Amino acid sequence: MWPGRGATREPYQQATLGGGCFWCLEAVYQRVKGVVRVVPGYAGGHVPNPTYEQVCTGTTGHAEVVQITFDPRVVSYADLLEIFWHIHDPTTPNRQGNDVGPQYRSIILYHDEEQRRVAEASKAAAEAAGIWPGPFVTEIVPLEAFYEAEPYHHDYFRRHSEQPYCRLVIAPKIAKFLKTFPEKAK
Repeated sequence: MWPGRGATREPYQQATLGGGCFWCLEAVYQRVKGVVRVVPGYAGGHVPNPTYEQVCTGTTGHAEVVQITFDPRVVSYADLLEIFWHIHDPTTPNRQGNDVGPQYRSIILYHDEEQRRVAEASKAAAEAAGIWPGPFVTEIVPLEAFYEAEPYHHDYFRRHSEQPYCRLVIAPKIAKFLKTFPEKAK
Protein backbone atom coordinates (compact mmCIF):
# COMPACT_ATOMS: atom_id res chain seq x y z
CA MET A 1 0.00 0.00 0.00
CA TRP A 2 1.14 3.51 -0.67
CA PRO A 3 1.72 5.22 2.67
CA GLY A 4 -0.13 8.40 3.46
CA ARG A 5 -3.01 8.10 1.02
CA GLY A 6 -5.76 7.27 3.52
CA ALA A 7 -8.86 5.25 2.65
CA THR A 8 -8.68 6.03 -1.08
CA ARG A 9 -5.25 4.48 -1.65
CA GLU A 10 -4.84 2.02 -4.47
CA PRO A 11 -4.12 -1.62 -3.63
CA TYR A 12 -0.64 -1.66 -5.14
CA GLN A 13 2.34 -3.26 -3.42
CA GLN A 14 6.06 -3.18 -4.07
CA ALA A 15 8.77 -5.81 -4.37
CA THR A 16 12.49 -5.11 -4.54
CA LEU A 17 14.68 -7.74 -6.17
CA GLY A 18 18.24 -8.04 -7.42
CA GLY A 19 19.47 -10.79 -9.69
CA GLY A 20 22.31 -9.48 -11.83
CA CYS A 21 22.04 -6.50 -14.12
CA PHE A 22 18.92 -4.47 -13.42
CA TRP A 23 18.32 -4.03 -17.16
CA CYS A 24 17.52 -7.77 -17.35
CA LEU A 25 15.07 -7.83 -14.46
CA GLU A 26 13.41 -4.62 -15.63
CA ALA A 27 12.85 -6.02 -19.14
CA VAL A 28 11.31 -9.24 -17.81
CA TYR A 29 9.08 -7.75 -15.11
CA GLN A 30 7.75 -5.08 -17.50
CA ARG A 31 6.15 -8.02 -19.34
CA VAL A 32 4.35 -9.50 -16.31
CA LYS A 33 0.57 -9.12 -16.02
CA GLY A 34 -0.30 -7.03 -12.97
CA VAL A 35 3.02 -5.17 -12.87
CA VAL A 36 2.36 -1.46 -13.15
CA ARG A 37 5.88 -0.07 -12.89
CA VAL A 38 9.46 -1.31 -12.75
CA VAL A 39 12.19 1.07 -11.61
CA PRO A 40 15.90 0.18 -11.73
CA GLY A 41 17.97 1.28 -8.77
CA TYR A 42 20.34 0.41 -5.97
CA ALA A 43 19.72 -1.08 -2.53
CA GLY A 44 21.31 -3.15 0.19
CA GLY A 45 24.37 -1.01 0.75
CA HIS A 46 25.74 1.64 3.07
CA VAL A 47 26.36 4.65 0.80
CA PRO A 48 23.48 7.15 0.57
CA ASN A 49 22.41 8.26 -2.92
CA PRO A 50 25.01 6.21 -4.81
CA THR A 51 25.76 6.73 -8.48
CA TYR A 52 26.10 3.95 -11.03
CA GLU A 53 29.83 4.58 -11.17
CA GLN A 54 30.12 4.18 -7.38
CA VAL A 55 28.04 1.00 -7.34
CA CYS A 56 30.18 -0.46 -10.15
CA THR A 57 33.25 -0.26 -7.91
CA GLY A 58 31.71 -2.93 -5.67
CA THR A 59 32.54 -0.88 -2.56
CA THR A 60 29.14 0.67 -1.74
CA GLY A 61 27.51 -2.57 -0.62
CA HIS A 62 24.60 -1.89 -2.99
CA ALA A 63 23.19 -4.34 -5.49
CA GLU A 64 21.60 -3.41 -8.78
CA VAL A 65 17.90 -4.02 -8.13
CA VAL A 66 14.47 -3.31 -9.52
CA GLN A 67 11.58 -1.99 -7.50
CA ILE A 68 8.39 -3.50 -8.88
CA THR A 69 5.00 -1.91 -8.26
CA PHE A 70 2.32 -4.54 -8.76
CA ASP A 71 -1.38 -5.17 -8.30
CA PRO A 72 -1.71 -8.17 -5.95
CA ARG A 73 -5.21 -8.79 -7.30
CA VAL A 74 -3.55 -9.77 -10.61
CA VAL A 75 -0.12 -11.11 -9.64
CA SER A 76 1.05 -12.15 -6.19
CA TYR A 77 4.37 -11.51 -4.52
CA ALA A 78 4.90 -15.29 -4.57
CA ASP A 79 4.33 -15.26 -8.36
CA LEU A 80 6.94 -12.53 -8.78
CA LEU A 81 9.40 -14.63 -6.77
CA GLU A 82 8.65 -17.75 -8.80
CA ILE A 83 9.62 -15.81 -11.93
CA PHE A 84 12.70 -14.46 -10.12
CA TRP A 85 14.05 -17.95 -9.40
CA HIS A 86 13.76 -18.94 -13.06
CA ILE A 87 15.27 -15.88 -14.75
CA HIS A 88 18.56 -15.62 -12.87
CA ASP A 89 21.05 -18.01 -11.29
CA PRO A 90 20.58 -17.84 -7.50
CA THR A 91 23.46 -20.26 -6.86
CA THR A 92 26.44 -18.13 -7.88
CA PRO A 93 27.62 -15.50 -5.43
CA ASN A 94 28.28 -12.02 -6.82
CA ARG A 95 27.87 -13.02 -10.45
CA GLN A 96 25.39 -13.42 -13.28
CA GLY A 97 27.09 -14.60 -16.47
CA ASN A 98 29.85 -12.16 -17.37
CA ASP A 99 28.57 -9.56 -14.88
CA VAL A 100 30.83 -10.01 -11.86
CA GLY A 101 30.89 -8.19 -8.52
CA PRO A 102 28.81 -7.83 -5.36
CA GLN A 103 26.49 -5.40 -7.15
CA TYR A 104 25.23 -8.38 -9.21
CA ARG A 105 24.39 -10.61 -6.26
CA SER A 106 21.08 -12.39 -5.84
CA ILE A 107 19.04 -10.51 -3.24
CA ILE A 108 15.46 -10.08 -2.08
CA LEU A 109 14.82 -6.93 -0.05
CA TYR A 110 11.55 -7.43 1.76
CA HIS A 111 9.20 -4.56 2.62
CA ASP A 112 7.46 -6.21 5.59
CA GLU A 113 7.34 -9.40 7.64
CA GLU A 114 4.81 -11.03 5.32
CA GLN A 115 7.17 -10.56 2.37
CA ARG A 116 10.02 -11.99 4.44
CA ARG A 117 7.97 -15.07 5.25
CA VAL A 118 6.88 -15.56 1.64
CA ALA A 119 10.43 -15.01 0.35
CA GLU A 120 11.94 -17.57 2.71
CA ALA A 121 9.27 -20.16 1.86
CA SER A 122 9.64 -19.46 -1.87
CA LYS A 123 13.42 -19.80 -1.73
CA ALA A 124 13.17 -23.11 0.15
CA ALA A 125 10.59 -24.46 -2.32
CA ALA A 126 12.55 -23.40 -5.40
CA GLU A 127 15.77 -24.86 -4.02
CA ALA A 128 14.03 -28.13 -3.10
CA ALA A 129 12.51 -28.30 -6.60
CA GLY A 130 16.02 -28.34 -8.09
CA ILE A 131 15.41 -25.45 -10.48
CA TRP A 132 19.18 -24.82 -10.35
CA PRO A 133 21.91 -27.24 -9.29
CA GLY A 134 23.56 -26.37 -6.01
CA PRO A 135 22.51 -24.40 -2.96
CA PHE A 136 20.92 -20.96 -3.34
CA VAL A 137 23.00 -18.01 -2.10
CA THR A 138 20.22 -15.41 -2.38
CA GLU A 139 20.19 -12.94 0.49
CA ILE A 140 16.82 -12.13 2.07
CA VAL A 141 17.15 -8.86 3.97
CA PRO A 142 14.92 -5.93 4.96
CA LEU A 143 14.76 -3.01 2.56
CA GLU A 144 16.30 -0.03 4.28
CA ALA A 145 16.54 2.34 1.33
CA PHE A 146 16.02 2.25 -2.42
CA TYR A 147 17.85 4.71 -4.66
CA GLU A 148 16.49 5.13 -8.16
CA ALA A 149 19.04 4.67 -10.92
CA GLU A 150 19.96 7.42 -13.32
CA PRO A 151 17.42 8.09 -16.12
CA TYR A 152 19.57 6.49 -18.84
CA HIS A 153 19.09 3.09 -17.14
CA HIS A 154 15.28 3.23 -17.34
CA ASP A 155 13.61 1.19 -20.12
CA TYR A 156 17.07 0.19 -21.29
CA PHE A 157 16.08 -2.88 -23.29
CA ARG A 158 13.18 -1.12 -25.00
CA ARG A 159 15.44 1.75 -26.04
CA HIS A 160 18.54 -0.30 -26.96
CA SER A 161 17.28 -3.77 -27.97
CA GLU A 162 19.73 -4.04 -30.86
CA GLN A 163 22.84 -3.61 -28.70
CA PRO A 164 24.87 -6.82 -28.26
CA TYR A 165 24.29 -7.03 -24.46
CA CYS A 166 20.55 -6.70 -25.00
CA ARG A 167 20.46 -9.33 -27.75
CA LEU A 168 22.81 -11.80 -26.06
CA VAL A 169 21.89 -11.45 -22.37
CA ILE A 170 18.53 -9.74 -21.90
CA ALA A 171 16.57 -11.17 -24.85
CA PRO A 172 17.20 -14.80 -23.78
CA LYS A 173 15.90 -14.02 -20.27
CA ILE A 174 12.76 -12.52 -21.76
CA ALA A 175 12.36 -15.57 -24.01
CA LYS A 176 12.80 -17.91 -21.03
CA PHE A 177 10.16 -15.99 -19.08
CA LEU A 178 7.70 -16.10 -22.00
CA LYS A 179 8.28 -19.82 -22.52
CA THR A 180 8.12 -20.77 -18.83
CA PHE A 181 5.28 -18.43 -17.78
CA PRO A 182 3.12 -17.70 -20.85
CA GLU A 183 0.03 -17.29 -18.64
CA LYS A 184 1.75 -14.53 -16.64
CA ALA A 185 2.80 -12.48 -19.68
CA LYS A 186 1.03 -9.28 -20.73
